[in-house]
Amino acid sequence: MRQALGFSSALLVLVACSSPKTIMERASLQQQVVETERAFARTMSDRDFKAFKGFLSDEAVFLGGDRTFRGKAEVAAGWAPFFEGPIPRFSWAPGRVEVLDSGRLALSTGPVRDPKGKLIGTFTSVWRLESGGHWRILFDKGDPACEKP
Repeated sequence: MRQALGFSSALLVLVACSSPKTIMERASLQQQVVETERAFARTMSDRDFKAFKGFLSDEAVFLGGDRTFRGKAEVAAGWAPFFEGPIPRFSWAPGRVEVLDSGRLALSTGPVRDPKGKLIGTFTSVWRLESGGHWRILFDKGDPACEKP
């Protein structure tokens, strides 16, 4: 009984000591995704379509309105008009990011604003950690802003 109690206590200490590392690793991954999302959004403000395409996974799926764009080439073609002209039609920023414990997938969501800063929608994106340690966007969906009662 005493040996079993000692083993249980050691296991509890091991679990307790390993939890902060997991939390710290997850926080680090979340920060990576926040920075990636910000860099992705900067492609719109910088009018840098080539950089925008660099964030897309080959398997990317973007849901826009009543249309779905599948694959990097189709997503890029569907988004090309948003990069026309000197002033972006909208901007976005991460508001919340969560990463799976595996560290391979992440979800980001946040506000979408018009050029004057008015909230016009929200976005939700799923990111995947791909080869070379690069986060690439896998799924993206925007929704119009809801009116508050």
